[in-house]
Amino acid sequence: MTDSELERYMRQYYKSVYRTALCRCRHPQDADDIAQDVFFKLYTCGEKFSDDEHVKAWVLRCAINHSIDLLRSRKRRSTVPLEAAAGKLHYDDKDKDGGSVFELFLKLGEKNRTAMYMHYCEGYSVKEIAKITETNESAVLSRLMRGRKQLGKLLNSERSADYGI
Repeated sequence: MTDSELERYMRQYYKSVYRTALCRCRHPQDADDIAQDVFFKLYTCGEKFSDDEHVKAWVLRCAINHSIDLLRSRKRRSTVPLEAAAGKLHYDDKDKDGGSVFELFLKLGEKNRTAMYMHYCEGYSVKEIAKITETNESAVLSRLMRGRKQLGKLLNSERSADYGI
């Protein structure tokens, strides 16, 4: 792969790879590291791709795999993320009103969150998501349904809390 091809793919797919990793790992710094790793792997892999859509599916699958690896390695460590201590710090300026839909989206289960992101943000069909995530179509459909339900509940509870209902 040439440098110009890599630059073109990074311009086209960096945001998608970053968002996919962010959906899985929930930390912007980790998502950025994963995205860089994925494009380095793309540059060094030497694989021949049939078209741009094949490249996109490949880099998204790599982002999912790298995210899974990162989450597995975290489970083995007994550390507390810095974000967990943020509420205890006196200088924390985090928005106290509950935040945005994205914050609620991040509260979804990992598999539901990934399926919803790929379907609604990246525009993949259920069949394509099943192939990329190496599951079957009924599992993807279930994850989409559960994710929508879970997000709806979170939005309703957030709305109730905001208006004192």
